[in-house]
Amino acid sequence: MNTAKSITIGGASGYWGEASHATAQLLRTEQLDFLVYDYLAEITMSIMARARVKDPQAGFAADFVSAALAPNLKAIAERGIKVISNAGGVNPKACSDAVRALLSKHGLNLRVATITGDDVLGELAEATETVDMFCGAPFPPAESLLSANAYLGAFPIAKALDEGADIVITGRCVDSAVALAACIHSFGWQVDDFDRLAAGSLAGHLIECGPQATGGNFTDWRDAGPLADIGYPLATIESEGTCILSKPPETTGTVTPLTVGEQMLYEIGDPAAYALPDVACDFRDVTLEQSGDNEVTVRGVRGRAPSAQYKVSATAMDGYRAGQTFLINGFDARSRAESLAQAIIDRARARLRAVNAADFTEISTEVFGSYERGYGEVMLKLAVRHDDASAVGIFLKEMAGMGLATPAGMSIFTAGGRPKPSPVVRLWSCLIDKEKVTPRLSFDDGDGAAVQLALSVESETHAIETVDQPEPAEPSSDMIGVPLIALAVARSGDKGDKANIGVMARDAKYLPYIWQALSPEAVSAHFALELEGAQDRVERFYLPGSHAINLLLDRALGGGGIASLRQDAQGKGFGQKALAMPVSIPVRLAQELDLERFA
Repeated sequence: MNTAKSITIGGASGYWGEASHATAQLLRTEQLDFLVYDYLAEITMSIMARARVKDPQAGFAADFVSAALAPNLKAIAERGIKVISNAGGVNPKACSDAVRALLSKHGLNLRVATITGDDVLGELAEATETVDMFCGAPFPPAESLLSANAYLGAFPIAKALDEGADIVITGRCVDSAVALAACIHSFGWQVDDFDRLAAGSLAGHLIECGPQATGGNFTDWRDAGPLADIGYPLATIESEGTCILSKPPETTGTVTPLTVGEQMLYEIGDPAAYALPDVACDFRDVTLEQSGDNEVTVRGVRGRAPSAQYKVSATAMDGYRAGQTFLINGFDARSRAESLAQAIIDRARARLRAVNAADFTEISTEVFGSYERGYGEVMLKLAVRHDDASAVGIFLKEMAGMGLATPAGMSIFTAGGRPKPSPVVRLWSCLIDKEKVTPRLSFDDGDGAAVQLALSVESETHAIETVDQPEPAEPSSDMIGVPLIALAVARSGDKGDKANIGVMARDAKYLPYIWQALSPEAVSAHFALELEGAQDRVERFYLPGSHAINLLLDRALGGGGIASLRQDAQGKGFGQKALAMPVSIPVRLAQELDLERFA
């Protein structure tokens, strides 16, 4: 029987390529029970799928083995700390083999478990009418799919821990599952403990991006101090679900309701229906309380039964792309950048016509910087996509050939040589019945045993009644406009071709005015370029517990991920752009603000 009253989990990785010192830093914490590593994002799965095509032994996060584990294995083993990681990517067995080889080299006797079963390429190949769950487009032919992976949940991982695993390697699972599994194993939570499962999932969500919860990517970035020494997150979770977020001592960064709130809002859709394989979470009434120095207590998440389906991320080849970035300075720099872009495209199109080739399937021209007609500096990014790599090669040749015929003041940074055509791997998403997916657990090189899961279905259990919007802003005859950043913080991210912008008021009293200013119509106008003029692609959600708003912008990323030619293909800068929006507030409130800080 599991009798733990609390556990402490260190979030040691938030993406593939994460800093290698995180593990050693977290190991300096006196109380530490689990280390969890999240490496996978939609774009990462695309890259790993391409790698596995070239090398059947590739397709996993090799730096998990060489950089995270190798220097720290002895300390992990001596302290009995359990390790859970989705570093397996599209090839979890190869990752586990590499870990076992490392353990053998160091003479350590730790049990390694592998969770597989997320690969559903065969099941999708048999489906004939699959469509993308977001845009409704038909899936590409089965023969063009590179990978298809279901987002598994936490219970197979928890079973591996129950059976004595010291290190658990998974393929695709939801990011928060690596932390939730530690809770299920430690506290004996059951499949219908929905509120607790939601609490564990929220804790996992808060630490899944490493130091993003401790001051990384924070709107008030100066408050985090020198970022080189930023602390990675620690989640101390109690058996009933309360979570305390902190960071290791003697590290920089900052843990406040605002830093934790930004991460809570990161890359979610409807906060009342954050769908995971093990539970559907409701974040609307979550409260974030400063309970100590660099310590925030998180309460109030609710849960209900999940759906009977898993989400699937599939990848497929979708042509080729290439691009280049130019710096142009001088008078009327923007006009000269636009003229250069048009000249390159005109020459490339002429060459395509000369060889009877089709036109480019997409052209992306973006100009950043000073837009005045007077002296300034701008960056021009020009990129194309085509079904044929040789057509992309023509574009690159004509671009290079314009070097002496450009407007004056152009320069290119070409470290690593000139760009080359690169394959485009597009993400596709759909749902698959859980009954068609069989998670498997193995402690050796075999296929392992099937993990029997109790399948839950959607229900209205624990339905919460909350208002859909804040109280109306108090009318005043004396109003003044201030930038949103003076009243709120924000963070943004992506889910495929959707961008989310989480906005959290610095004080609850500002929220009615922010809500009034951030109407879907106003947000659509502010992001007109990203939304390509569409006025009906913005959804808005209210979280009263954290006096926050979540905005969801549909089809705002040019296809998203590797498929996008946009400079910001993952919407990372959308939050900062939103913070420039004007908000009208009473003068009496404006007088309380340090507006010079945001001038």
